[in-house]
This record gives sequence, structure tokens and C-alpha cells, in this order.
Amino acid sequence: MGFTGFPDEAFLFYEGLEADNSKSYFAHHKRFYEDAVRAPMLALTDELAAEFGPAHLFRPHRDVRFARDKSPYKTHQGAFAERLPGIGLYVEISARGLFVAGGCYTQAADQVARYRAAVDEDLSGKPLAAVTEALAAAGYTLGGERLKTRPRGFDDDHPRIELLRHKSLHAGARFDPEPWLSTPEVRPRVARAWRDFAPLVDWLCAHVRGSELPRR
Repeated sequence: MGFTGFPDEAFLFYEGLEADNSKSYFAHHKRFYEDAVRAPMLALTDELAAEFGPAHLFRPHRDVRFARDKSPYKTHQGAFAERLPGIGLYVEISARGLFVAGGCYTQAADQVARYRAAVDEDLSGKPLAAVTEALAAAGYTLGGERLKTRPRGFDDDHPRIELLRHKSLHAGARFDPEPWLSTPEVRPRVARAWRDFAPLVDWLCAHVRGSELPRR
């Protein structure tokens, strides 16, 4: 079946999961997860794949081995269309509605070094500043892990000091759970946002690339 939207049961499922994040709740409501969350997300990403590439759906289970919060389930369903490791396009459904984003989500030490070198250099840094300013002007929120102070080796008055503080960088937008989320209108809106994020993703792929450090 083609994508027809996320039914109301998707948002009700996550409202319940936020109130009772337990294996018993998930087991008793698994049909709603499969039919109202996972199946529509698969259909959505399948329809977007021709333009943006295949997307990976994240598992509903949390990795709690090293977490203080031992809640077993994520309170959202995300999917990631990866261009390079950690760089790509993201879509998420939860009780809060729909979230779309694009950029870099995790960076190894060598990627952070390449990112900061590219931001520092006018030839590559000025285009990134223009991209992020355009995204902010279009209403998108810039996010990512950031230092509270300037990174070592850079002056406070650097023209792109705010970008230099980032260790990861992405842009996104959140849509409240309004009626249109239960219609096919979701697909063109996600596609429109992902196209808007393309210049940021392209810049990151060109200048940050994947990590070249050996995996532990």
C-alpha cells in the first residue's frame, strides 16, 4: 500500500508509551506500533527513496546498558537516509508530531577537525554561513552538539565563531500533530524540507566526509 499518512493511533500509541514505558504496555499495544507507526513510516520512506535514497528505520528498543534511564522503549520512531556515516536526512514521528532534519549527527575527532578547518577557511566557511543563514531565515532551527566557549585555537571575534562551536550540525523543523499528518500531505512536506537541507548535507559530505579513524 502507498503512504496515506500517520493515523491518530500513532500519536495515541506514543502518548500511552510516554505514560507507561514498559514491556507490558508495548506488548499489549504492539499492533498499533506495527500498523500505525512502523508500516506508514516504511511506506513514507519507500516513496521518498527514489529522490533521496533508502532510509533505515531505527529499532523501537533503547540501548540502556550505560544509561541512567532504563526505560526500554524510545518514545519516537525515526528513519535516517544516510549519505555518509552520520550525515544525511532524518524524519521522526512521536506524540509531539512530526520532526524533519538534515545534517551531521555524530562526528569523530577527525571529522570535527576537518569541519572546523573548513569553517575557518573563507573559501569554504562563507558558503556554509550562507547556507545556515538561509535555513534559519526559512524558519528552520539549527542544532547539534556545541561547545559553551570558543574552541581552542580560535579567537572570540572570528566571523564564524558560532559555527566553529559546533561539534555536530543539523537543521530541523517540528510540526505539531495536526490533521494533515494523517494524510498523504506528509510526503511532499518532508520532501520539501529535505530538499531545503540538501545544501547543508552536500557541504558536510564535501568537507567533513566520513571518519577515517579505525573503529574500536
